[in-house]
Amino acid sequence: MSTPRDRRPRDPRRPGAASRSGFRPSKRPQREPRRPDGGARPRSSAGSRGRVPREARGGERVRRRPASPPPPPPLLRRTFRRGRPHGRIKVGGVLILVILLLFAGRLVQIQGLEADHYAEAASNTRLQTIDIPTLRGQITDADGKPFALSLEVRTVFVDPQEVDPEERTRLIDELAARFHLDRDEVAAKVDAKPGRYEVIAREVRPGEWEDLEELGLSGLGSQVSYERAYPGETGAADLVGFVGAEGHGLEGLEGYLDDTLAGEAGKRRVEVGMDGTQIPMAGGLVQEPVPGQDVRLTLDQEIQWYAAQTLADRVEELEAEAGSVIVERVGTGEILAMADYPTYSPSDISSSSSEEWLNGAVAETFEPGSTNKVITLGAALEEGVTTPETVYTVPYSIEYLDQTFRNSTDHGTQRLTVNGIMAQSSNVGTIKIADQVGAGVLHSYMKDFGLGQPTGLQLPGEEAGLLTDPEDWWGTQLPSVSIGHGLSVNAVQMASVYSTIANGGVRVAPRVVAGTVDPDGRFTPAEEPERRRVVGEETAEQLALMLEAVTSDEGTAPEARIEGYRVAGKTGTANRINPETGSYEGGGYTATFAGFAPADDPQVVVQVVLHNPKETYYGGEAAGPVFNDIMSFALKSLKVPPTETDPPAIRLFENTP
Repeated sequence: MSTPRDRRPRDPRRPGAASRSGFRPSKRPQREPRRPDGGARPRSSAGSRGRVPREARGGERVRRRPASPPPPPPLLRRTFRRGRPHGRIKVGGVLILVILLLFAGRLVQIQGLEADHYAEAASNTRLQTIDIPTLRGQITDADGKPFALSLEVRTVFVDPQEVDPEERTRLIDELAARFHLDRDEVAAKVDAKPGRYEVIAREVRPGEWEDLEELGLSGLGSQVSYERAYPGETGAADLVGFVGAEGHGLEGLEGYLDDTLAGEAGKRRVEVGMDGTQIPMAGGLVQEPVPGQDVRLTLDQEIQWYAAQTLADRVEELEAEAGSVIVERVGTGEILAMADYPTYSPSDISSSSSEEWLNGAVAETFEPGSTNKVITLGAALEEGVTTPETVYTVPYSIEYLDQTFRNSTDHGTQRLTVNGIMAQSSNVGTIKIADQVGAGVLHSYMKDFGLGQPTGLQLPGEEAGLLTDPEDWWGTQLPSVSIGHGLSVNAVQMASVYSTIANGGVRVAPRVVAGTVDPDGRFTPAEEPERRRVVGEETAEQLALMLEAVTSDEGTAPEARIEGYRVAGKTGTANRINPETGSYEGGGYTATFAGFAPADDPQVVVQVVLHNPKETYYGGEAAGPVFNDIMSFALKSLKVPPTETDPPAIRLFENTP
C-alpha cells in the first residue's frame, strides 16, 4: 500500500530535515527558482529560511543544487585545470629557456666580446703596484759632515719554488749560520708549499747581502729599504728634527724640507698571495726611484757640538729651566750653531715629549732686558740727538708718570757719558735718552733691526715675538721698551741685532740652509739673504766701542773677556712672566749675553739665553761665562787670529780724562 506523498517521512539527509543524529543542513544560500511567468518566488510568511510551501510546488519534490563560486578566468582554467598538466609544463619550459639564454648571453659577453677586459680585471685582483723606497737625502753641515743620513738595509727572502733540490741543504745551513737562526725554522720556510715569498731576515746590511749573493744559491732574493740614522752627540736634534715610521719628516728641518729630502718613490708590480703576502716578480719594475737631494746647512758640526755641550752643562749647573745658544758668522748671516736645551735623541723619539721637540732658539720668546739698550742708544746716535761723549745726570731712580724706574746697582747720582750709560747698563740713563728719541722713532729702529717679525729661517714652531705699535703704547711703555721690557724676542732675533752692529750697521738676514746637492753631486746654493742698512757705519763703530767697554773692569761683564782678543758685548737681565698669574711675581729671570769678537774686526757673534737660572740670574755672571767658553772655541775652530791692537780709551764719566 503506497503511502501518500504528503505523509512520507522526511529523509534525514535531505536539506532542511531535522536530524536527531546531529547532522546539520548546509547553510549555503539557495538560489530561488524563477516562476514560469518571470515573477519572484513567494516567500514563506513563517520566515523558515525561505522555504516554499509544498502547496506552492504543486506537491512535487524539487531537487536543489548548492550555489557554485564564479568560474575562473579562461586562461587559468585552461592552463592549470587539474588533470591537465600540459599547460604548466609549457610555461615552466619557457621560463627555463629564457634563463638559459640569459646565462649563455652573459657567458658570450665575458669569454668572447669582453674577454681581454675581464682577464685584465682578474689579473689586477692578484697584481698590485707598490712603492719602491728611495734614498732620502742627507742633512749635512757646511763641510758635508752628516747630521742625518739614510742607511740601506735589505730584507732577505727565499722563493721555495725556485730552490734547486741539490742546493737545499747548503742553503738552509748558510741561512741559519749567517743570521743566527734555528735550522728547523729555516728549513720550514725553504720547504714551504705553495709559498713563494718566505722572509728569512730583515735590516740586513748591504755587505752581508753581497757576501750571501756571491754564493750563487738559487731561490734567494732581497728587497731594498732604508732606515734613517742620526749620528750621536751632534747637539742639533732640535734643529734637524726626525722622520716618522713612513719615512716622512715630522719635526725640524726633516719636516720643513721633506719635499726636497724625500725624492720620488719608484713603482713595482707584485703578486699578492692568498694570505696577502706580496711576492716580488721578475721584471716587475714600473718606475725607477729618484733619490732625494742632500741639504747642506751653514752649521759647523764641531762648533754645534761644543755649543750644545757647554749650554747643557751650564743649564744643569744653575738649575735653569732651559737655554739656547746662537753662533752666527758676521757679514753673511750664516748660523754656525743653534743649540737648545733640554733636547732629545732623534733615534729614540719614544723617550721624549713633544715639548722637547721644539727648537727653543726660535720657539721660546723672552724679554731681552738690557741687551735691547743697544737699539735705543743706536737710534739716538743715528738720529743725532746725542753723542757718545754727551754727559747725563743719572740718579739711582727716576719717576716716570706713576712708575719708578731704578738702576740694578745703587751708585747714587752719577754724571755719566753715553759710553758710561752703556758700560754700566744704566736704566735711568737709557730712559732719559729714549725720551729724547721718542716712541715712534724708537719703534721704527726696532723693526729695522728685525724685532717683532719672522727671522726668515721659516723653521717649524718659530715665534716672531711681540712688539706693539707705538700708537698702542701706554704712559710708561716708552721707558719700559727702551730698557728691554714690554716686548719679547727669540734668540735668533737678538743675535741678528748684534750681527748688524758688528757688520757696520748692515743687517743680513740670518740663514741656516746653504743649499742643496743633487744625486750627481752638483751643489745649488740657496738664495742670497736680504741685506739692509739699519744704522750708519760711524754709529755702528761707536756702538762697538761702547759694547767693548761693557767687558772692561768698569763694565758689567768682565767675565766675557777672552785672552788675546778684543771682545764687545752686552749683558741682559729681565723678569719673566709667570704664566699662572700673568705677572712678574714668581716668574723668575732671564739671563742673556750677546756679543762679538774680535771687536776691531768682528767675525763671530754669540748669543746666550738662560731661562730662569736658580743659582745666579744676572746676565754677566750667569750667561757671560758661557759666551766666553763658546766664543773662545769658535775663534780657534775658525782659525781667527788674535787681536793685534789694544782697545782705545773711552770716557765713561764726566770727570774721566
